[in-house]
Amino acid sequence: MASHDREYPVAPPTPLKGRGAVTNLQGRYERDERARIDDGWMDVEEEGQVLRTQVFEERAKSILTRNSSPDIPFSVSLNPYRGCEHGCIYCFARPTHSYLGLSPGLDFESRIYAKVNAGELLERELDKRSYQPEPIALGVVTDAYQPVERNLRITRRVIEILSERGHPFAAITKSSLIERDIDLLAPMAEKGQMIAAVTITTLDADIARTLEPRAATPARRLRTIRTLSEAGIPVGVSIAPIIPFVTEPDLERVMQACAEAGATSASYIVLRLPWEVAPLFKDWLAAHFPDRAERVMGRVRDMRGGKDYDADFAKRMKGEGLWADMLSQRFHKAARRLGLNARQRGILDMSGFRSIEKGAIARRLPESSQMKLF
Repeated sequence: MASHDREYPVAPPTPLKGRGAVTNLQGRYERDERARIDDGWMDVEEEGQVLRTQVFEERAKSILTRNSSPDIPFSVSLNPYRGCEHGCIYCFARPTHSYLGLSPGLDFESRIYAKVNAGELLERELDKRSYQPEPIALGVVTDAYQPVERNLRITRRVIEILSERGHPFAAITKSSLIERDIDLLAPMAEKGQMIAAVTITTLDADIARTLEPRAATPARRLRTIRTLSEAGIPVGVSIAPIIPFVTEPDLERVMQACAEAGATSASYIVLRLPWEVAPLFKDWLAAHFPDRAERVMGRVRDMRGGKDYDADFAKRMKGEGLWADMLSQRFHKAARRLGLNARQRGILDMSGFRSIEKGAIARRLPESSQMKLF
């Protein structure tokens, strides 16, 4: 039997309203195996339908994450939250909940950890005499503007600190909540200290409702692009991920709609299925697209050297082979036609950075740094 035979459940779980994952798949570091059974005392399906989001306060030990991956266009990132209520089934960050002894499935989108001391840690880091500034990517692993941010305002505080110190950053989101902070973002953008990206995978609201259940609708995200652009904030679109036979047919339409809304740049990533994301995504396919599940995974494997996922830095973002090449050609042809990526992008001005120590301006640093976030 091939390794991927019988990979879809015979009777897929019933999707939960407002949730992306259809199961609470066990994390790979959990010692005890769990299984849900009906002992006659409760309706298992009904219990799942009332799954509520829980938010836990976390006092983080550090706030800036550094990486040296050659296929990632930034080396420093900041994530105010762990877990993400948007519930995007394809999220590559889902496996990070395994490190907490939780499930990358429903736990990831319903058990959110808020780094309540993010601002304090950031101030401490930026004001060190040894600190060497680089553009910070905000909200890469989990969305910095997910629903809990509306009340907690941790991201807002982070941006206030970056603004006070003239520290450049880029923000990427699926949420219209970013519009709340235009009063901070627009002045920074005018000084070349801030750029933004909005992720749009499809224009089909029905697909988006199951794929990214608690993110803003595609139409609302387009309005956010327009609002940011009209405020003078350079904004791009991240078409991530491209899912064969699900969102892939929408590629050119997404790019055109975003260009018309004011986006000046675009990028894309092919579906990635690391660790537990693969079985979670297959369960989602079985629940929502049983008629094309085999075709989708077949095409994914065509672009992944016959595997569900290839972590090779040269392949993991774009894939390889005939179909990956065709996607690349479609993207670049549409980008040229629409004038996307026509201008130099991602250049952030570092010259205004200042470390605030006892009310004094401690130093000014290099003129600019390039961040190819889009």
